[in-house]
Amino acid sequence: MTDCAPISSSRAPPREWRRGELAISTDKSRLQLEVVHESLARSYWAERIPRDVVERSIAGSLCFGVYAIEAETPRRVEKQVGFARLVTDGATFAWVSDVFVLEEWRGRGLSKWLMQCMTAMPELAGLRRWILATRDAHGLYRQFGFTPLAEPARYMERLDRDVYKRGNLAPDAS
Repeated sequence: MTDCAPISSSRAPPREWRRGELAISTDKSRLQLEVVHESLARSYWAERIPRDVVERSIAGSLCFGVYAIEAETPRRVEKQVGFARLVTDGATFAWVSDVFVLEEWRGRGLSKWLMQCMTAMPELAGLRRWILATRDAHGLYRQFGFTPLAEPARYMERLDRDVYKRGNLAPDAS
């Protein structure tokens, strides 16, 4: 069994992978929203992101939490130490987003393990295109087949860098 082989479960989703006292899980109920929100709100790519936007982004994505398991008692005690979000249609496309490992947990190969588990999921094996954006982790993503855009002129974006600074981000109810 490799580090990314899922633990057998009676349900396909959510999935869990284990490595000693560490786990990666796609179970959204395990996510510690405070950890995710605080980390993203301090990141260069989502600075000041409101908590409700993080909640909505999680609801619409396949999420991966990285956990340090502190006690295996009848009530498991765990600390979330990393996160990644995959926006996908499950058939043709995936966007890797919001990847982080808490600073005190970096240097232990957790981001690499996270990417191994994410890219090895059989349900995602037939996707034609995976994309991501990064300022400083090109070396990590290169290990998983990511390259600069082959034809960047084909890509366009609609970017609002100040959206989180303005507030009032609630979905329009009208």
